[in-house]
Amino acid sequence: MQARLELFKTALAPKLVKHLVSAGKVLESTELPATTRELVNIRASQINGCSGCLDMHTKEAAAAGETSTRLNLVAAWREATVFTEAERAALELTEQGCRIADSAGVTDEAWAAAAKHYDDEQLLALVTQIALINAFNRLNVITRQPAGDYTPGQFAAL
Repeated sequence: MQARLELFKTALAPKLVKHLVSAGKVLESTELPATTRELVNIRASQINGCSGCLDMHTKEAAAAGETSTRLNLVAAWREATVFTEAERAALELTEQGCRIADSAGVTDEAWAAAAKHYDDEQLLALVTQIALINAFNRLNVITRQPAGDYTPGQFAAL
């Protein structure tokens, strides 16, 4: 795939990405588990068809010790037995949060399920993680950023 726009050859992209990455770093300091953040990133990226973010987040999750079984089953999380109830609630909220235009938004049931497992601070972090990965997904998909060459930690210095 050929990128429509080589983002990091522009003057604007590094400035924008720096702020998006900074928002992500704020989320890293919350009590929302890192594993949950990566599952959210992976599932949102699957839904949105973002190969760049899938490349990045599956490799980061694996480098952090996530199992290949769980990584391979994220797309089929409803049928898989390897996810906790809290992770399932986060994945449901992610799916509904990514597909806002296809429905009436996030259901009360999905919110209540997430609220059983996460306090208000964690819920805000979860919702923000969903919003942030959607922003990255859209940036990459619209500009057709290719995937496959990411190495874990590649953007840590941003």
